[in-house]
Amino acid sequence: MARDLISELTAALGRNGDGSSDFDLNPETVLPAGRKLRPAGVLVPISIVGDVPQLILTKRSSALKHHPGQIAFPGGKQDEGDADVTATALREAREEIGLPPELPRILGHLPTHETVTSFSVTPVVAILEASFETIAEPGEVDEVFSVPLAHVLNPENYVVESRRWRGQRRYYYAVPYGPYYIWGATARMLRGLAARMSE
Repeated sequence: MARDLISELTAALGRNGDGSSDFDLNPETVLPAGRKLRPAGVLVPISIVGDVPQLILTKRSSALKHHPGQIAFPGGKQDEGDADVTATALREAREEIGLPPELPRILGHLPTHETVTSFSVTPVVAILEASFETIAEPGEVDEVFSVPLAHVLNPENYVVESRRWRGQRRYYYAVPYGPYYIWGATARMLRGLAARMSE
């Protein structure tokens, strides 16, 4: 089963396709020409240790200035010392959830995702074939939790919702799971993976 999943994920990541953005469901948004996006990398860590493959996510601290309390992948902006966005994702995962950098088996990347905060985010998909002790980074991560991978790979579990943001109605994807409200950029990137897996 694990071998089949790895093959399916690898094939999905190898398919051509456009990137995504926080503006996908808001086509009336006019983006400024010549805008500069800051590179960032996030890890999409899929554990295959147990019988049911699990996606590991974080709940950001409610004390943070940006995106407090939101569900996110481990990751962040690329630093000068990072060799590439994969190195960024691995460094951030070590800092945020205590993931040893040698543990993930990198399968590939999803197309970049542009955020409203002017980041160009590269999702780095990785398989975890061994368990590790999760350690939430104090002050940044309130919780580290897992969601069955099958839940986020099912396009039927996604809904489109909206809220007011800076005086306008903005639409976004959400893929709720139990007490966890997964939405925005995280849900959009996961939906992109789900679409590729269902092709």
